Amino acid sequence: MSQLLRRLVVLQPGEAPALLASFATLLCTFTSYAMLRPVRDALGITSGLETIPYLFWGVFAAMLLLQPVYGWLTSRFPRSLFLPWVYMFFAANLVMFWLWFRVAEDHTWIARSYYVWVSVFNLFVLAAFWGLMADVFTREQAGRLFGFIWAGASSGGVIGPFIDKKLAVPVGAINLLLISAGLLLLALVFMRQVIRWQRAAAARPPGAAAAVPDARATADGQRGIGGGVLAAFSQVFRSPYLLGIAAFVLLMTWVNTFFYLEQQAFVAKVFTSADQRTRFFASIDLYVQMASLAMQFLLFSRLYRWFGMRALLASVPLMMTAGYALYALVPAFMVLVIVYAVRRVADYAITRPCRDSLFTVVSREEKYQAKSLIDTFAYRGGDATSGTLHKLLVEGLGAGHSAVGWIGALISAVWTVLALGLGRGFQQRGASPAEAAGQLRGAAERV
Repeated sequence: MSQLLRRLVVLQPGEAPALLASFATLLCTFTSYAMLRPVRDALGITSGLETIPYLFWGVFAAMLLLQPVYGWLTSRFPRSLFLPWVYMFFAANLVMFWLWFRVAEDHTWIARSYYVWVSVFNLFVLAAFWGLMADVFTREQAGRLFGFIWAGASSGGVIGPFIDKKLAVPVGAINLLLISAGLLLLALVFMRQVIRWQRAAAARPPGAAAAVPDARATADGQRGIGGGVLAAFSQVFRSPYLLGIAAFVLLMTWVNTFFYLEQQAFVAKVFTSADQRTRFFASIDLYVQMASLAMQFLLFSRLYRWFGMRALLASVPLMMTAGYALYALVPAFMVLVIVYAVRRVADYAITRPCRDSLFTVVSREEKYQAKSLIDTFAYRGGDATSGTLHKLLVEGLGAGHSAVGWIGALISAVWTVLALGLGRGFQQRGASPAEAAGQLRGAAERV
């Protein structure tokens, strides 16, 4: 197994157990979420297309309420305690939703609640996982290993929609929630292996193994991270670098949401039942994740070696500038589906590994607290504001598909400029230009 891994990623002695356990944790986590997403999108249409922008605001409000709770948990409890409870809490929620769907006759408000809940679930669980990854691995290790770990998300993104595609109609979309809950609990088993690995690595004498985490993680997960309930807000607003990441995420969601709402409107006209819509969305997700996985394993390391962090951060925004312009010129459903699918592939295969690597150069407190705020509050704030803007443009001002496309192209262009500046900030946080260049070359060997 180690020999096979060394062909895919540059490994140091002792890293294989943590790498495999991290991969398996994300694989199970993302399979669980990937099963829930097509159900969410199908039920979002069931609850009424006109309500989706309001559901985005519901998600944002939930984030606003839950972020202080998450900040309190991270500041008071060790990650070995609060992270497992986060996973168990969401698994229990899935069982409760399944029961609710079973006993209620009218699913309209259940569908709306579920839509909001899945969006909260996705961001909090993944933010917690990547906070752990940024804490367990050093910046140098992240450059080599994060791409391979992110391939666990793409693998789960293939498995989850495949299960939905096969079972949504014969079994029923609602029954998929129980399978998703079981996968989330399985992910918890592998997460505990990652935590045990870091404890053992931190306990080794200096120089005993190349894979020992650095001094910032020697707390071994046995204490709270510190800071107050609202510490994440102050961390972000006093750091231009973190503000840049927050703005990057905000613009990313604007670009995504415009296309998402355009797609929902088309799908509502074609499919009549929630099970059929679930199967359609699962099919799209399956192809997207298969392409993402192939790109991560076969192409990403070469792109990173040739162009580096800054260019890759800007590549997807630049691609979407062209994609929106194409949609503005040819506002057809097939163009929409293709451009939106390409964006999602590029997001999984390029943007997300790069974005998570940005947090390897911040403090331990910021990895858990500020990162969670950005990945949840800023992300869903972008959804809410862009959803409202899209509704205003289409329903209030009567904007057509071409107008939406040109506005999306303008937003993507601004996103491109910001990505270039953020990439420069990441490089400047290195110890020296030579070291930063070496770390970028190491990152090219992720997969």
